[in-house]
Amino acid sequence: MSVQRNILVFPCGSEVALDIFNAVRYSRFFHLVGASSVSDHGMYVYEDYIGNLPFLNDPGFIPAIRRVVEERAIDAIFPAMDSVISKLKEHEGELGCKVIAPEIRTTSICLEKRKTYELFADYVPVPELYDFNSVQSFPVFIKPNIGYGGHGTRLISSKEELSFFAAGRKDLLIMENLPGEEYTVDCFTDRKGDLLFCSARVRNRIRNGISVNTFFVDDQSDFLRLGGVINSVLSFRGAWFFQVKRNNQGRLVLMEIAPRIGGSSLLSKAIGVNLALLTLFDAFDVDVAIQKNAYEIELDRALDTKYHCKDLHYNTVYVDYDDCIILNGKIINSELIKFLYECVNEGKHIVLLTKHEGDLDSELKRFRLVGLFDEILHIAREEDKITYISDLDSIFIDDSFSERALVQSRYGIPVFGPDMIDVLLK
Repeated sequence: MSVQRNILVFPCGSEVALDIFNAVRYSRFFHLVGASSVSDHGMYVYEDYIGNLPFLNDPGFIPAIRRVVEERAIDAIFPAMDSVISKLKEHEGELGCKVIAPEIRTTSICLEKRKTYELFADYVPVPELYDFNSVQSFPVFIKPNIGYGGHGTRLISSKEELSFFAAGRKDLLIMENLPGEEYTVDCFTDRKGDLLFCSARVRNRIRNGISVNTFFVDDQSDFLRLGGVINSVLSFRGAWFFQVKRNNQGRLVLMEIAPRIGGSSLLSKAIGVNLALLTLFDAFDVDVAIQKNAYEIELDRALDTKYHCKDLHYNTVYVDYDDCIILNGKIINSELIKFLYECVNEGKHIVLLTKHEGDLDSELKRFRLVGLFDEILHIAREEDKITYISDLDSIFIDDSFSERALVQSRYGIPVFGPDMIDVLLK
């Protein structure tokens, strides 16, 4: 593929969208544009960001997306939420670009769990469903017919509890409780319909429906068989996943299928199977292949933190060496180095301002830092660093509180300790 493609990710603040960003951000073939209807974490991650779009059910939603497609020369939309997938796929002909998702029949069936269970009842084990009045024993499990991320799901232990949460609600499914281990099976089907990748991982710890701790299953045979059956019944293209859980007898039971990348599918990327990139290449009819590394790996995730300093502007960075760039005299502060290279990318002036005692030139060579700095000011121990700050359109990074206090007091410029570098990172 010789031309870079513009890809709109919507909504760009979902966990799936953030995983797409992390999977595609370094590809020279795709430029990501993030968009959302609400202010969310996407605005801190996607450098090319569009906010305040109409909500999904707003009559102006499709026209607004179409305008974005036209104005930003969007080649394809990568939906990052189940309901958005079906909506955009339904209106694909009006949007003027590809919607990266399987055909509408597949997306509409996957959107509703009842439709999914009805279709697959003759092919794979599915949960037993109950009418409200037919529940004879507890516990049972309730979940919305249309939903994601574990929203609205609940284990019900009594008739009274069932009446409180489920009576008269036609959108809820009352189903058998599946008490066993739960798995997500990440899959990829190419444009020819071939299932090229199918790998199960344990949903070891779950938060808001996302497996925040997950690792691959040793024996994949049962999951491969289920994946092959599902792929033969529905028409998929690109990344998709299904979830299964073991019942009282230890049998795998289908819980849901989704025509998108699964949360924490970055575990597959960690062994060399970048599902988001594979999906994008396949969407533009590029032949792809699976190549993976054979090592054991586990993914654990927590809340990510991004900062947005709205009025922090500077041209020059003054940075200390000892206990700042180099920790304990032997370890490179990789987070600070990352920030300094971001400054290189932005054309900022970097000044090393240090009282280092020793042969600084040889140390810079040893730590492979030669050429990073625009200017090196190697001053005596008794000198004050404030004397050497000539550009006040700057920031000052130093581990010494007293040095930072002096600089801030005299010049009023922002000062940072090594513990604050994450505030400066993009």
